[in-house]
Amino acid sequence: MHRQEVMEMLTSGEDSGVEFKRDDVTNHDLAKELVAFLNLDGGTVLLGVEDDGTISGTTRERLEEWVSELCRVKITPPVIPFLSWAKEIEPGKDILAVRVPLGPDKPYARVHNDRRTYYVRVGSTCREASREELERMFQAGGHVRYGLKPVPGASLDDLDSRRLRDYFIRVLNGSVPADEDSQGWTTLLRNLDLMVESAGQMLPAVDGMLLFGKNPKRFLPQSGIRALCYPGATADYAAQADQDLKGPLLPLLSKQGESVVITESGLLDQALDFIRRNTQPTAHLEAGQRVDRPAYPDVVLREAIVNALVHRDYSIIGTDITLALFADRLEIQSPGRLPNTVTLESMKYGLRYARNQTLVNIMRDYRYVDFRGMGIRDKIIPGMRNHNGTEPDLIEEHERFTVRLWKEAKT
Repeated sequence: MHRQEVMEMLTSGEDSGVEFKRDDVTNHDLAKELVAFLNLDGGTVLLGVEDDGTISGTTRERLEEWVSELCRVKITPPVIPFLSWAKEIEPGKDILAVRVPLGPDKPYARVHNDRRTYYVRVGSTCREASREELERMFQAGGHVRYGLKPVPGASLDDLDSRRLRDYFIRVLNGSVPADEDSQGWTTLLRNLDLMVESAGQMLPAVDGMLLFGKNPKRFLPQSGIRALCYPGATADYAAQADQDLKGPLLPLLSKQGESVVITESGLLDQALDFIRRNTQPTAHLEAGQRVDRPAYPDVVLREAIVNALVHRDYSIIGTDITLALFADRLEIQSPGRLPNTVTLESMKYGLRYARNQTLVNIMRDYRYVDFRGMGIRDKIIPGMRNHNGTEPDLIEEHERFTVRLWKEAKT
């Protein structure tokens, strides 16, 4: 490690990515710090440094071997750290930098006294993960599907039988049990992971409630969209429109002659309607004819909103998806970090992932999601370029992911 890099770390002090430790630290204490980094965004422990940033140097024999061994036996899943020396930082004093990346196999645990403990990094400290944080890490690592959790207090009667019939009969060209055949309905929905067994009872699963619930908000307060429209370029209290959109993801559709029409809107259609009501198209002439151009292309809006609905982290309670219209842009903010191995760049190049696979599958049946699953690369980015020459912003920060669409090209 270069001397300048070490000195910058020492000057800046401990933070969410840097920790100072004497080299006489116990193996379980060092494992605790490394686990917290692995469960966040990765980080570096500088061995041979006091808490206040002064350099004490390293004296432990075979230090590299000792660190590598604790990463194998005191951390699960085991990891291989990046080790690099900073020699003679001060006369006769060396520092060993122990680096771990963002862990691809979250969550990581420290193993000590035959007990596994999961830690997270918060600023310059680490603490034991809460149940909700641990659940999200298991979900991000692909170990748990939150959508398969039962919805306490709900029953088959809390699912909309009209939407279910439309799905199985019109969309899938199948058949359904009789209305009074609750056992038949339960079996059918269980086979599609829309209902699950819990304590000997069959309950709607989270995914089933999100897709087909009569009133999902009653059981899943985080299931809606907060839609806002501001007159300027910043968020303030003087919103022109502020609406809580709620209901199932899917609309109620019916056939009228040769056409299929929306009888009751789902969340996607409610969001699109909010945008249309709160934006004004621009007009120009083409071959002597007036042509109206919407503020944002419909195909881009549909893709961005669908992505937020099917890929958000529903284990984060107490917050909805946020749709915010400003004078110069539209922002769609979805709760949750990107899943393991997914980066902003990989999304632009077409990496496919599904946090909530059942939601994706059924929204695909309604043709809201295409079979390629590369909407950011194939729809959102080229759609905005063709519309007004702008590049959409993809932003990951804290526990949220934002898609920002610009109304006009910047001059």
